[in-house]
Amino acid sequence: MELLGTIESILFVASKPLQIVKLAKVISTESSRVAEAIETLRMKYNRDDSGIHIFIDGDTVQMGTNPNNAESLKTFIKHEVSAELTKAQLETLTVIVYRGPMTRAELEQIRGVNCTIILRNLSLRGLIIEEESPHTVLPFYRVSIEALQGLGIHDVSELPNYEELNTHVFLQQEEDSNISL
Repeated sequence: MELLGTIESILFVASKPLQIVKLAKVISTESSRVAEAIETLRMKYNRDDSGIHIFIDGDTVQMGTNPNNAESLKTFIKHEVSAELTKAQLETLTVIVYRGPMTRAELEQIRGVNCTIILRNLSLRGLIIEEESPHTVLPFYRVSIEALQGLGIHDVSELPNYEELNTHVFLQQEEDSNISL
């Protein structure tokens, strides 16, 4: 895949600031080439009519929304956070509770659909927490203490059928096959 497309995809999936050096290491190229590609992406996206922008702060970069859309986004997020959880949000939260911590890619492998917006909504509600990984670019998601309190438990192992579902043979086979990729 072309370097520009690779970096664009990683920034989209990461949804957090990434160090240029770490990006270069992950895709096995020089930092200067990554910096050039990021500048090209910045010129592509950072326009008034674009909903997506590239933000650079020193040696870190992140893909995010156009600051000009802040008011509309606040209204949208306020509505999303105050509404009841959707079926998709409940399914996603259940997978994270029983199988987490896990990356978005692992979650999408299990659910079979893109979970970006759902993860954002669950995070905004304080039901999940995004954690950095020292070994990968992608963050891990785990259930929050607030979510455990809302469920009336102290630990996920107190959930019905937790041990059985957490170590289910089918899911373990899926994880093993993903590791070999």
